[in-house]
Amino acid sequence: MSFKVIQYGLGAIGKEVAKSLAQRVGFELVGAIDVAADKVGKDLGQVLSIPSLGGIIVSDKPEEVFGQVRADVVTHTTGSFLDQVYPQLEPIIKAGINVISTSEELSFPWYHHPDLAEKIEHLAQEHGVTVLGTGVNPGFVMDELVLSLASVCRKVERVQVKRILDVGKRRGPLQKKVGAGITVREFQERVKSKTIGHVGLAESVAFIAGGLGWKLESINETISPVLSDRDVQTEFVQVSKGRVAGIKMQAFGKANGKEVIALELQMYVGAESSYDSIYLEGDPSFETKIEGGVPGDKATVAKVINSIPRVVHEKPGLLRPINMGLIQT
Repeated sequence: MSFKVIQYGLGAIGKEVAKSLAQRVGFELVGAIDVAADKVGKDLGQVLSIPSLGGIIVSDKPEEVFGQVRADVVTHTTGSFLDQVYPQLEPIIKAGINVISTSEELSFPWYHHPDLAEKIEHLAQEHGVTVLGTGVNPGFVMDELVLSLASVCRKVERVQVKRILDVGKRRGPLQKKVGAGITVREFQERVKSKTIGHVGLAESVAFIAGGLGWKLESINETISPVLSDRDVQTEFVQVSKGRVAGIKMQAFGKANGKEVIALELQMYVGAESSYDSIYLEGDPSFETKIEGGVPGDKATVAKVINSIPRVVHEKPGLLRPINMGLIQT
């Protein structure tokens, strides 16, 4: 069976999804959507630098594409915030096409957008399609992987996850997204304007709690700058000593007056080592550590594509995290 796919969004991640789809057996690109003037009207093969992939013209008219081609799924990679991307998702669902989106808030929309989550659920069932928000963070490292590890525990009492990432080895937009090279004052101003930071940490806390069957009293987030202790030059930014190298974000979930979930994400230029660690306190208690960390961009692309068969064959609705049936004691 070959899955027919429309790629919606041709930014850094979207282009990589499209390239991978074009090169993997069992998948066929049948449409491409974007609004960027330098892409609209061009052949997708030209945009992706894959000459053999010809005949698909990038369109900025989604509903025309949905009406002209038959597709099993739309892989959607345009934005983080659900209230902003919902107007893009609704026509896809109404066209009767399954959706996989990298919108971070869609990984667990019941936290920030319960009304939209309910609306998507009803709309998906009405039109017989499945909707999934996925990725690596959120969507795997700091939530789904936690639940998978918890499946070998008789009881889980506390979860602690830490992800350290040297963004100096990553793409330029990510380095700028975490504020590499700016001053502390500029960082504080961007925090106030909500134009800096990772989206989805609170969703990961809620994701874990939902999967473990825990009812949280609160979820709190913090964000602070990581300052560089030396001058660092990357391909994309110059970070002077004392300036911002990146961010440190934390999110905590409380139940029964106790902190039961603690997530920490550090993304900055010059980190001595990158890793992902998960500690589960319970029966049994254990810790696992992935040296080097899960590679975010490549893994996100893989997660999206590898989810296609499941989403196509899943019953209609908005997919929820697996409920492990572990109740707080």
